[in-house]
Amino acid sequence: MDLKTLKEKPIAVLGAGGVGKPIAGDSALAGARVRIWDQPEFAKKTLANIGKWGIRIEGLQMNMYSYQRSGFGYPEMVTDNLAEAVKGAGIIVIGIVASAHEKIFKELIPLLEDGQVIHLIPDNFGTLLLRKMMIEAGCDKKVIIGGWATSPYGCRIVSEGGFVTNICDIRDRVIMLRGAAIPHTDTPDFIESAKLIPAFDLITNGLGYQAADTVMDTCFSNANPVIHIPGTILGAAVLQNFDNVLGNKMGNFSMYAHCLCPAIGSVAADFWHEQELIAEAMNVGIAPVAREEYMSRSTMYGHEYMGPDYAVPFDQEIPHKYGDGPFTLESRYITEDVPIGCYMYQQLARRYNVATPTIDAMIHLANIMMGRDLTATGYTLDHVGIGHMTPEQLQAWLRENCRHEGHAGCRSNVRRGSSF
Repeated sequence: MDLKTLKEKPIAVLGAGGVGKPIAGDSALAGARVRIWDQPEFAKKTLANIGKWGIRIEGLQMNMYSYQRSGFGYPEMVTDNLAEAVKGAGIIVIGIVASAHEKIFKELIPLLEDGQVIHLIPDNFGTLLLRKMMIEAGCDKKVIIGGWATSPYGCRIVSEGGFVTNICDIRDRVIMLRGAAIPHTDTPDFIESAKLIPAFDLITNGLGYQAADTVMDTCFSNANPVIHIPGTILGAAVLQNFDNVLGNKMGNFSMYAHCLCPAIGSVAADFWHEQELIAEAMNVGIAPVAREEYMSRSTMYGHEYMGPDYAVPFDQEIPHKYGDGPFTLESRYITEDVPIGCYMYQQLARRYNVATPTIDAMIHLANIMMGRDLTATGYTLDHVGIGHMTPEQLQAWLRENCRHEGHAGCRSNVRRGSSF
Protein backbone atom coordinates (compact mmCIF):
# COMPACT_ATOMS: atom_id res chain seq x y z
CA MET A 1 0.00 0.00 0.00
CA ASP A 2 1.30 3.46 -0.95
CA LEU A 3 1.26 5.48 2.25
CA LYS A 4 2.46 8.67 0.55
CA THR A 5 -1.07 9.53 -0.56
CA LEU A 6 -2.26 9.52 3.06
CA LYS A 7 -0.44 12.78 3.75
CA GLU A 8 -2.73 14.63 1.37
CA LYS A 9 -5.97 13.25 2.77
CA PRO A 10 -7.97 14.21 5.86
CA ILE A 11 -8.05 12.15 9.04
CA ALA A 12 -11.53 10.97 10.05
CA VAL A 13 -11.97 10.54 13.81
CA LEU A 14 -14.99 8.46 14.82
CA GLY A 15 -16.18 9.11 18.35
CA ALA A 16 -16.20 12.30 20.42
CA GLY A 17 -15.50 10.95 23.88
CA GLY A 18 -12.33 10.75 25.93
CA VAL A 19 -10.37 9.16 23.06
CA GLY A 20 -11.80 10.64 19.88
CA LYS A 21 -12.29 14.26 20.89
CA PRO A 22 -8.71 14.91 22.09
CA ILE A 23 -7.23 13.09 19.08
CA ALA A 24 -9.30 15.25 16.73
CA GLY A 25 -8.58 18.48 18.58
CA ASP A 26 -4.88 17.82 19.08
CA SER A 27 -4.35 16.76 15.47
CA ALA A 28 -6.22 19.80 14.16
CA LEU A 29 -4.25 22.05 16.50
CA ALA A 30 -1.06 20.65 14.95
CA GLY A 31 -2.28 21.60 11.47
CA ALA A 32 -3.81 18.39 10.15
CA ARG A 33 -7.03 18.25 8.19
CA VAL A 34 -9.41 16.53 10.57
CA ARG A 35 -13.03 15.46 10.51
CA ILE A 36 -14.86 14.42 13.67
CA TRP A 37 -17.99 12.27 13.76
CA ASP A 38 -20.16 10.92 16.53
CA GLN A 39 -23.27 8.78 16.64
CA PRO A 40 -26.43 10.83 16.00
CA GLU A 41 -27.90 9.92 19.38
CA PHE A 42 -24.91 11.53 21.13
CA ALA A 43 -23.83 14.19 18.65
CA LYS A 44 -26.11 17.00 19.88
CA LYS A 45 -24.19 16.95 23.15
CA THR A 46 -20.72 15.79 22.16
CA LEU A 47 -20.30 17.84 18.97
CA ALA A 48 -22.17 20.99 19.94
CA ASN A 49 -20.27 24.22 19.16
CA ILE A 50 -17.14 22.52 17.81
CA GLY A 51 -17.72 23.87 14.31
CA LYS A 52 -17.54 27.48 15.51
CA TRP A 53 -15.42 27.35 18.68
CA GLY A 54 -13.21 24.30 18.17
CA ILE A 55 -11.84 21.75 20.65
CA ARG A 56 -9.75 23.03 23.54
CA ILE A 57 -6.67 21.01 24.48
CA GLU A 58 -5.36 21.67 27.98
CA GLY A 59 -4.20 19.90 31.14
CA LEU A 60 -0.93 18.92 32.78
CA GLN A 61 -0.14 16.43 29.98
CA MET A 62 2.37 14.60 32.19
CA ASN A 63 5.16 12.89 30.27
CA MET A 64 8.85 12.12 30.43
CA TYR A 65 9.77 15.10 28.22
CA SER A 66 7.51 17.74 29.82
CA TYR A 67 6.03 18.31 26.37
CA GLN A 68 2.72 20.10 25.99
CA ARG A 69 0.55 21.19 23.09
CA SER A 70 -2.34 23.34 24.22
CA GLY A 71 -4.86 25.55 22.49
CA PHE A 72 -7.84 25.28 20.17
CA GLY A 73 -8.05 22.82 17.30
CA TYR A 74 -10.62 23.34 14.56
CA PRO A 75 -11.71 20.25 12.59
CA GLU A 76 -12.63 20.98 8.99
CA MET A 77 -15.78 18.87 9.32
CA VAL A 78 -18.05 18.17 12.29
CA THR A 79 -20.84 15.75 11.48
CA ASP A 80 -23.10 12.90 12.52
CA ASN A 81 -23.13 11.57 8.94
CA LEU A 82 -20.62 8.73 8.76
CA ALA A 83 -20.54 8.73 4.96
CA GLU A 84 -19.51 12.40 4.92
CA ALA A 85 -16.86 11.79 7.56
CA VAL A 86 -15.02 8.92 5.88
CA LYS A 87 -15.42 9.76 2.18
CA GLY A 88 -11.96 10.51 0.80
CA ALA A 89 -10.29 10.16 4.22
CA GLY A 90 -6.90 8.48 4.35
CA ILE A 91 -6.76 7.46 7.99
CA ILE A 92 -9.82 6.51 10.02
CA VAL A 93 -9.38 6.59 13.79
CA ILE A 94 -12.05 4.69 15.74
CA GLY A 95 -12.13 5.88 19.34
CA ILE A 96 -15.42 4.53 20.68
CA VAL A 97 -16.26 2.02 23.40
CA ALA A 98 -15.99 -1.59 22.25
CA SER A 99 -19.65 -2.25 22.98
CA ALA A 100 -20.51 0.10 20.08
CA HIS A 101 -18.07 -1.42 17.59
CA GLU A 102 -20.47 -3.81 15.90
CA LYS A 103 -23.10 -1.14 15.32
CA ILE A 104 -20.56 1.31 13.86
CA PHE A 105 -18.84 -1.35 11.74
CA LYS A 106 -22.13 -2.28 10.06
CA GLU A 107 -22.51 1.30 8.87
CA LEU A 108 -18.83 1.81 8.10
CA ILE A 109 -18.08 -1.27 5.99
CA PRO A 110 -20.13 -0.25 2.90
CA LEU A 111 -18.38 3.14 2.96
CA LEU A 112 -14.78 1.91 2.96
CA GLU A 113 -12.43 2.87 0.13
CA ASP A 114 -9.26 1.24 -1.15
CA GLY A 115 -6.12 2.57 0.51
CA GLN A 116 -7.63 3.61 3.83
CA VAL A 117 -5.93 2.75 7.12
CA ILE A 118 -8.11 2.08 10.16
CA HIS A 119 -6.79 2.60 13.70
CA LEU A 120 -8.81 1.15 16.60
CA ILE A 121 -7.96 2.80 19.93
CA PRO A 122 -7.82 0.62 21.91
CA ASP A 123 -8.24 -2.57 19.91
CA ASN A 124 -10.33 -4.61 22.40
CA PHE A 125 -10.74 -7.40 19.82
CA GLY A 126 -12.32 -4.90 17.42
CA THR A 127 -9.83 -5.70 14.64
CA LEU A 128 -10.92 -9.34 14.66
CA LEU A 129 -14.58 -8.35 14.62
CA LEU A 130 -14.16 -5.85 11.78
CA ARG A 131 -12.31 -8.34 9.55
CA LYS A 132 -14.98 -10.96 10.19
CA MET A 133 -17.80 -8.52 9.42
CA MET A 134 -16.12 -7.35 6.21
CA ILE A 135 -16.00 -10.91 4.92
CA GLU A 136 -19.62 -11.53 5.90
CA ALA A 137 -20.60 -8.33 4.05
CA GLY A 138 -18.66 -9.35 0.95
CA CYS A 139 -16.40 -6.32 1.24
CA ASP A 140 -13.03 -6.77 -0.44
CA LYS A 141 -11.75 -3.20 -0.17
CA LYS A 142 -7.98 -3.06 0.23
CA VAL A 143 -7.71 -1.44 3.63
CA ILE A 144 -5.28 -1.83 6.52
CA ILE A 145 -6.92 -2.61 9.85
CA GLY A 146 -4.93 -2.36 13.07
CA GLY A 147 -5.31 -1.56 16.72
CA TRP A 148 -3.40 -0.20 19.69
CA ALA A 149 -3.11 -1.53 23.21
CA THR A 150 -4.01 1.85 24.70
CA SER A 151 -4.80 5.47 23.85
CA PRO A 152 -2.16 8.17 23.26
CA TYR A 153 -3.58 10.05 26.26
CA GLY A 154 -5.08 9.75 29.66
CA CYS A 155 -7.85 12.31 29.13
CA ARG A 156 -11.16 13.41 30.63
CA ILE A 157 -13.73 15.56 28.86
CA VAL A 158 -14.78 18.37 31.20
CA SER A 159 -18.51 18.19 32.02
CA GLU A 160 -20.58 20.18 34.46
CA GLY A 161 -24.27 20.21 35.31
CA GLY A 162 -24.98 17.62 32.65
CA PHE A 163 -23.33 19.78 29.98
CA VAL A 164 -20.52 18.19 27.95
CA THR A 165 -17.88 20.77 27.05
CA ASN A 166 -15.27 20.66 24.32
CA ILE A 167 -12.45 20.99 26.86
CA CYS A 168 -10.08 18.02 26.84
CA ASP A 169 -8.22 17.76 30.15
CA ILE A 170 -5.21 15.68 29.17
CA ARG A 171 -3.65 14.19 32.29
CA ASP A 172 -0.78 12.39 30.57
CA ARG A 173 0.66 11.87 27.09
CA VAL A 174 1.97 8.45 26.11
CA ILE A 175 5.52 8.26 24.77
CA MET A 176 5.41 4.67 23.50
CA LEU A 177 2.64 2.53 22.05
CA ARG A 178 2.18 -1.14 21.16
CA GLY A 179 0.06 -2.20 18.22
CA ALA A 180 -0.41 -4.48 15.24
CA ALA A 181 -2.52 -5.05 12.14
CA ILE A 182 -4.53 -8.00 10.88
CA PRO A 183 -3.09 -9.67 8.90
CA HIS A 184 0.21 -9.22 10.71
CA THR A 185 1.97 -8.68 7.38
CA ASP A 186 0.32 -5.23 7.32
CA THR A 187 1.83 -4.20 10.66
CA PRO A 188 4.86 -2.27 9.28
CA ASP A 189 2.62 -0.09 7.09
CA PHE A 190 0.11 0.30 9.92
CA ILE A 191 2.81 1.63 12.25
CA GLU A 192 4.20 3.93 9.57
CA SER A 193 0.75 5.42 9.05
CA ALA A 194 0.55 6.30 12.76
CA LYS A 195 3.38 8.77 12.23
CA LEU A 196 0.99 10.83 10.08
CA ILE A 197 -1.43 11.34 13.01
CA PRO A 198 -0.26 14.44 14.93
CA ALA A 199 -1.88 13.15 18.11
CA PHE A 200 0.87 10.49 18.05
CA ASP A 201 3.72 13.00 17.71
CA LEU A 202 5.12 12.39 21.18
CA ILE A 203 5.23 8.66 20.48
CA THR A 204 6.82 9.14 17.06
CA ASN A 205 9.51 11.38 18.55
CA GLY A 206 9.65 9.64 21.94
CA LEU A 207 10.29 5.98 22.73
CA GLY A 208 8.40 4.99 19.61
CA TYR A 209 6.22 2.11 18.52
CA GLN A 210 6.36 -1.52 19.54
CA ALA A 211 5.15 -3.93 16.88
CA ALA A 212 2.97 -6.42 18.75
CA ASP A 213 3.04 -10.07 17.74
CA THR A 214 -0.37 -10.03 15.99
CA VAL A 215 -3.50 -8.20 17.12
CA MET A 216 -4.03 -10.90 19.75
CA ASP A 217 -0.86 -9.60 21.45
CA THR A 218 -2.31 -6.08 21.27
CA CYS A 219 -5.47 -7.24 23.04
CA PHE A 220 -3.55 -9.10 25.74
CA SER A 221 -1.29 -6.06 26.24
CA ASN A 222 -4.20 -3.70 26.96
CA ALA A 223 -3.56 -2.25 30.43
CA ASN A 224 -7.23 -1.50 31.11
CA PRO A 225 -8.67 -4.85 32.30
CA VAL A 226 -5.73 -5.81 34.50
CA ILE A 227 -5.71 -2.43 36.29
CA HIS A 228 -9.31 -1.25 36.11
CA ILE A 229 -11.05 -4.44 37.20
CA PRO A 230 -9.09 -5.36 40.36
CA GLY A 231 -8.69 -1.69 41.28
CA THR A 232 -12.40 -0.87 40.99
CA ILE A 233 -13.87 -4.11 42.34
CA LEU A 234 -11.51 -4.50 45.28
CA GLY A 235 -11.49 -0.74 45.89
CA ALA A 236 -15.29 -0.42 45.80
CA ALA A 237 -15.49 0.47 49.51
CA VAL A 238 -13.30 3.52 48.95
CA LEU A 239 -15.30 4.54 45.87
CA GLN A 240 -18.72 4.19 47.49
CA ASN A 241 -17.70 5.82 50.79
CA PHE A 242 -15.45 8.52 49.31
CA ASP A 243 -17.81 11.45 49.83
CA ASN A 244 -20.42 10.75 52.52
CA VAL A 245 -18.26 8.66 54.88
CA LEU A 246 -14.72 9.79 54.15
CA GLY A 247 -15.69 13.43 53.69
CA ASN A 248 -14.17 14.02 50.26
CA LYS A 249 -15.59 15.57 47.12
CA MET A 250 -16.55 12.77 44.77
CA GLY A 251 -15.26 14.81 41.84
CA ASN A 252 -11.72 14.32 43.18
CA PHE A 253 -11.90 10.52 43.29
CA SER A 254 -9.33 8.44 41.43
CA MET A 255 -9.03 4.67 41.40
CA TYR A 256 -5.28 5.05 40.86
CA ALA A 257 -4.79 7.61 43.61
CA HIS A 258 -7.20 6.31 46.24
CA CYS A 259 -7.72 2.55 45.74
CA LEU A 260 -4.50 0.96 44.53
CA CYS A 261 -2.43 -0.64 47.29
CA PRO A 262 -0.01 -3.58 47.72
CA ALA A 263 -2.85 -6.10 48.15
CA ILE A 264 -4.62 -5.00 44.96
CA GLY A 265 -1.26 -4.83 43.18
CA SER A 266 -0.71 -8.51 44.01
CA VAL A 267 -4.08 -9.42 42.52
CA ALA A 268 -3.33 -7.41 39.36
CA ALA A 269 0.08 -9.08 39.04
CA ASP A 270 -1.52 -12.54 39.24
CA PHE A 271 -4.18 -11.43 36.73
CA TRP A 272 -1.43 -10.40 34.31
CA HIS A 273 0.50 -13.62 34.85
CA GLU A 274 -2.58 -15.57 33.83
CA GLN A 275 -2.77 -13.48 30.65
CA GLU A 276 0.89 -14.35 29.99
CA LEU A 277 0.10 -18.06 30.36
CA ILE A 278 -2.79 -17.78 27.89
CA ALA A 279 -0.62 -15.93 25.37
CA GLU A 280 2.12 -18.54 25.76
CA ALA A 281 -0.34 -21.39 25.21
CA MET A 282 -1.64 -19.63 22.09
CA ASN A 283 1.88 -18.95 20.78
CA VAL A 284 1.32 -15.20 20.56
CA GLY A 285 3.15 -12.35 22.25
CA ILE A 286 2.26 -10.04 25.11
CA ALA A 287 3.96 -6.88 26.40
CA PRO A 288 6.82 -7.70 28.79
CA VAL A 289 5.69 -6.51 32.24
CA ALA A 290 7.48 -7.46 35.45
CA ARG A 291 5.52 -8.24 38.60
CA GLU A 292 7.21 -5.29 40.32
CA GLU A 293 5.44 -2.87 37.97
CA TYR A 294 2.15 -3.61 39.76
CA MET A 295 3.74 -2.83 43.10
CA SER A 296 3.41 0.92 42.56
CA ARG A 297 0.58 3.41 42.36
CA SER A 298 1.52 4.27 38.77
CA THR A 299 1.40 0.60 37.66
CA MET A 300 2.62 -0.60 34.28
CA TYR A 301 0.74 2.30 32.68
CA GLY A 302 3.11 4.84 34.22
CA HIS A 303 5.92 3.55 32.04
CA GLU A 304 3.93 4.42 28.94
CA TYR A 305 4.11 8.15 29.64
CA MET A 306 7.12 8.53 31.98
CA GLY A 307 9.49 5.81 30.79
CA PRO A 308 10.80 2.54 32.28
CA ASP A 309 12.27 4.01 35.47
CA TYR A 310 9.06 5.68 36.69
CA ALA A 311 7.26 4.31 39.73
CA VAL A 312 5.15 6.07 42.37
CA PRO A 313 5.32 4.10 45.66
CA PHE A 314 2.06 3.24 47.39
CA ASP A 315 2.96 5.50 50.31
CA GLN A 316 3.05 8.54 48.01
CA GLU A 317 0.23 10.45 46.35
CA ILE A 318 -0.25 10.87 42.61
CA PRO A 319 -2.07 14.23 42.37
CA HIS A 320 -2.32 14.49 38.59
CA LYS A 321 -4.71 11.52 38.70
CA TYR A 322 -7.18 13.22 41.06
CA GLY A 323 -10.63 13.41 39.54
CA ASP A 324 -10.17 10.77 36.84
CA GLY A 325 -12.76 8.45 38.43
CA PRO A 326 -14.60 6.22 37.98
CA PHE A 327 -17.38 7.76 40.07
CA THR A 328 -19.68 4.73 40.02
CA LEU A 329 -19.36 1.01 39.42
CA GLU A 330 -21.52 1.57 36.31
CA SER A 331 -18.50 2.70 34.33
CA ARG A 332 -16.48 1.33 31.46
CA TYR A 333 -13.93 0.12 34.04
CA ILE A 334 -16.46 -2.63 34.72
CA THR A 335 -19.13 -2.57 32.01
CA GLU A 336 -16.59 -2.71 29.14
CA ASP A 337 -13.50 -4.32 30.64
CA VAL A 338 -15.31 -7.30 32.20
CA PRO A 339 -17.64 -8.47 29.39
CA ILE A 340 -15.18 -7.80 26.58
CA GLY A 341 -11.57 -7.92 27.81
CA CYS A 342 -11.83 -10.17 30.87
CA TYR A 343 -14.46 -12.52 29.48
CA MET A 344 -12.51 -13.04 26.25
CA TYR A 345 -9.43 -13.94 28.28
CA GLN A 346 -11.47 -16.49 30.21
CA GLN A 347 -12.84 -18.11 27.04
CA LEU A 348 -9.40 -18.29 25.43
CA ALA A 349 -7.99 -19.80 28.62
CA ARG A 350 -10.61 -22.56 28.58
CA ARG A 351 -9.99 -23.23 24.88
CA TYR A 352 -6.25 -23.60 25.52
CA ASN A 353 -6.58 -25.40 28.90
CA VAL A 354 -5.06 -22.64 31.02
CA ALA A 355 -6.21 -22.21 34.62
CA THR A 356 -7.23 -18.61 35.42
CA PRO A 357 -8.46 -18.48 39.03
CA THR A 358 -7.82 -14.74 39.41
CA ILE A 359 -9.56 -13.75 36.18
CA ASP A 360 -12.45 -16.08 37.02
CA ALA A 361 -12.75 -14.53 40.49
CA MET A 362 -12.85 -11.00 39.08
CA ILE A 363 -15.70 -11.91 36.72
CA HIS A 364 -17.59 -13.66 39.52
CA LEU A 365 -17.23 -10.74 41.93
CA ALA A 366 -18.17 -8.20 39.26
CA ASN A 367 -21.37 -10.13 38.47
CA ILE A 368 -22.34 -10.22 42.14
CA MET A 369 -21.57 -6.55 42.76
CA MET A 370 -23.40 -5.38 39.63
CA GLY A 371 -26.37 -7.67 40.21
CA ARG A 372 -26.31 -9.16 36.73
CA ASP A 373 -24.32 -11.48 34.50
CA LEU A 374 -21.98 -9.15 32.65
CA THR A 375 -20.84 -11.94 30.36
CA ALA A 376 -24.37 -12.26 28.93
CA THR A 377 -23.66 -9.23 26.72
CA GLY A 378 -19.95 -9.92 26.31
CA TYR A 379 -17.88 -10.86 23.31
CA THR A 380 -17.53 -14.55 22.50
CA LEU A 381 -14.98 -16.32 20.34
CA ASP A 382 -17.68 -16.96 17.75
CA HIS A 383 -18.70 -13.31 17.79
CA VAL A 384 -15.23 -12.19 16.68
CA GLY A 385 -14.96 -15.02 14.16
CA ILE A 386 -12.42 -17.37 15.74
CA GLY A 387 -14.56 -19.84 17.71
CA HIS A 388 -14.41 -22.55 15.04
CA MET A 389 -10.67 -22.28 14.37
CA THR A 390 -8.00 -24.76 15.35
CA PRO A 391 -4.81 -23.27 16.86
CA GLU A 392 -3.12 -23.66 13.47
CA GLN A 393 -5.96 -21.97 11.63
CA LEU A 394 -5.97 -19.07 14.10
CA GLN A 395 -2.25 -18.53 13.63
CA ALA A 396 -2.68 -18.39 9.86
CA TRP A 397 -5.70 -16.07 10.20
CA LEU A 398 -3.84 -13.63 12.44
CA ARG A 399 -0.61 -13.58 10.49
CA GLU A 400 -1.44 -13.76 6.79
CA ASN A 401 -4.73 -15.30 5.67
CA CYS A 402 -7.53 -13.11 7.06
CA ARG A 403 -8.56 -11.71 3.66
CA HIS A 404 -10.97 -13.57 1.41
CA GLU A 405 -10.66 -12.83 -2.30
CA GLY A 406 -13.46 -12.53 -4.82
CA HIS A 407 -16.16 -10.90 -2.75
CA ALA A 408 -18.35 -8.17 -4.14
CA GLY A 409 -17.23 -4.66 -3.40
CA CYS A 410 -18.79 -2.50 -0.72
CA ARG A 411 -21.97 -0.67 -1.53
CA SER A 412 -22.67 2.91 -0.57
CA ASN A 413 -25.72 4.07 1.38
CA VAL A 414 -25.27 7.78 1.88
CA ARG A 415 -27.47 10.12 3.88
CA ARG A 416 -27.03 13.71 4.86
CA GLY A 417 -26.13 14.57 8.43
CA SER A 418 -26.46 17.54 10.71
CA SER A 419 -24.11 20.49 11.01
CA PHE A 420 -22.53 21.43 14.34
